[in-house]
Amino acid sequence: MSSDKPGKIFAIGDIHGCLDKLKTLLGRIQLDWDKDMMVFLGDYVDRGPDSRGVIELLLDLKKEYPDRLIFLKGNHEWMFTQFLKGEDHNLFLPNGGRKTLESYSVEKGKIDIPQSHRDFLDHLDLYFETNDYIFVHAGMRPYISISEQSPEDLLWIRSHFLKSSYDWGKRVIFGHTPFSVPLIETNKVGIDTGAVYGGRLTCLVLPDFEFIFA
Repeated sequence: MSSDKPGKIFAIGDIHGCLDKLKTLLGRIQLDWDKDMMVFLGDYVDRGPDSRGVIELLLDLKKEYPDRLIFLKGNHEWMFTQFLKGEDHNLFLPNGGRKTLESYSVEKGKIDIPQSHRDFLDHLDLYFETNDYIFVHAGMRPYISISEQSPEDLLWIRSHFLKSSYDWGKRVIFGHTPFSVPLIETNKVGIDTGAVYGGRLTCLVLPDFEFIFA
């Protein structure tokens, strides 16, 4: 998905069920909804205390500003959807999935996942591209254009991307790999600052290149 709309872009890193930090961060962002955009880089669920609350808040935002929000898929959303299909239980549950399920109610022995939440998970984008930036959850494989990247790499890649100085023609804004402070390199910027591990939730403001933390 791509856009050439003017205005600022507010990119938010991995939330992982940290609803309170998300609310605090959103309260610190001054966004002009007539021209600015907000891009969420995925991993809304797992490990943190209120994954359901996070998705509910994101859905409320989407209803209010449907044309100004981009939601990317993270590897944890992929694991969650696989679990809901009855697959990969041994991958989802040990990687924070139990905390996600605990945030939903249980009725007659079954986890009650609202259809709106399932639809949200099923319609997340793998990347978002502007004239100057590529936004993606995990990263990109070197020497391959964004349109030819595999979904597996976009959701899961680490070392091949992190160690690479390859220029994709646009700076890559990503999450997935937590850092104590944002990773700033010529070809990429990492803004997962470990909110669920006691770190901060980060928003990168572009093109100003300013950071907002919660």
